[in-house]
Amino acid sequence: MGSKIVVNNYGSFDVTMVKGKGSTVYDINGKKYIDFLAGIAVNCLGHNFKPLVKALSKQAKKQIHVCNYFTSDVGIEYATELLGRTGFDCCYFGNSGAEGNEAAIKLARKYGWLNGGSKRRVIYTLESSFHGRTLATLTATGQDKFHPECFAPYVDCFKTIKANDWEAIKTAFDDTTAALLIECVQGEGGVNIVDAKWAQAAAKAARDAGAIVMADEVQTGFGRTGSLLASEQLGFEPEVVSFAKGAAGGVPFGGILIRGKAADVFKVGDHQSTFGGNPLACAAGLVVLHELERPGFLESVKEKGEYIRKEIASFGSKYTGEIRGKGLMIGVDMVNGAKAVEIETRLLKEGLLTSTAGANTLRLVPPLNISWKEIDEGLKILKKVLCE
Repeated sequence: MGSKIVVNNYGSFDVTMVKGKGSTVYDINGKKYIDFLAGIAVNCLGHNFKPLVKALSKQAKKQIHVCNYFTSDVGIEYATELLGRTGFDCCYFGNSGAEGNEAAIKLARKYGWLNGGSKRRVIYTLESSFHGRTLATLTATGQDKFHPECFAPYVDCFKTIKANDWEAIKTAFDDTTAALLIECVQGEGGVNIVDAKWAQAAAKAARDAGAIVMADEVQTGFGRTGSLLASEQLGFEPEVVSFAKGAAGGVPFGGILIRGKAADVFKVGDHQSTFGGNPLACAAGLVVLHELERPGFLESVKEKGEYIRKEIASFGSKYTGEIRGKGLMIGVDMVNGAKAVEIETRLLKEGLLTSTAGANTLRLVPPLNISWKEIDEGLKILKKVLCE
């Protein structure tokens, strides 16, 4: 129904959702679904989470938006807590992952200009990466399928390097390199894992060439992989981190964290956002941060993710190939003729929300606080479809 009045750029299913609670949602016909998708890693605290609903209601009665010519009390509170938790020096707030990566790209370009002039413009990203849908972030994306001729010409001075390729980093970076941008787990590319030692070596090589190092944590940030930021697990200490998706539990929020030699690059007028960091989003962001701080919360994300991966492996399905993931970011390769998009469709009919990624991978990114009961309900459906 919606595709007839809203441009269907998403290939949306003919399903209209109306409500949810926890990790369970319902469509307009009352059909129940277990949510292993979370709005593609956005609804990190599930649906109708009481503390989030309460915080949003309270803030809406006070103030929803304030022009960024000023600051808001809740915005200062959120920024202070976020920087305290992550160890960064400052932050910039926008509304989405693409905006966060756009800000990172502009910062990297200016850093290069300040530290090498017009020749230091190149930004390296990883093959199979995904960074957004704007022209710059599409160009940064390391997948040819996202570069159709109809959108050309693309932004210049982007190059790619293959993740975990040790030989490539020996010669990739030079005095034309402004930045290296690492997607900590390649979500859209197939939930591909970046090796920590390689990431550290690549970061060192880039820095030795005079570049800064950035992390795309749009999907991996805010507890998704079992730590506040996935880059903490990789250990390459980026100067810039982009974030969005789960940052505010469903309210649009994105931006970048900045530290070290990147902290003083942006000046007045360099980059702005009308809605970025509005009080409503910041109030929601505080709820997310406080939940992630609860004792055992992040450990439970790792535990649940490991449980799901082991259970899927135990199905013994002939259609299941490699199972990858960190925390509650899981990819299951389909083999022996099974198509991920067809499996996704069959799961939807049976009452399980999932998505696809890469060439032929089923992607599972449930809410971080999904209950064990809902996990088992979802796995029951998954087993039924994979083992038919």
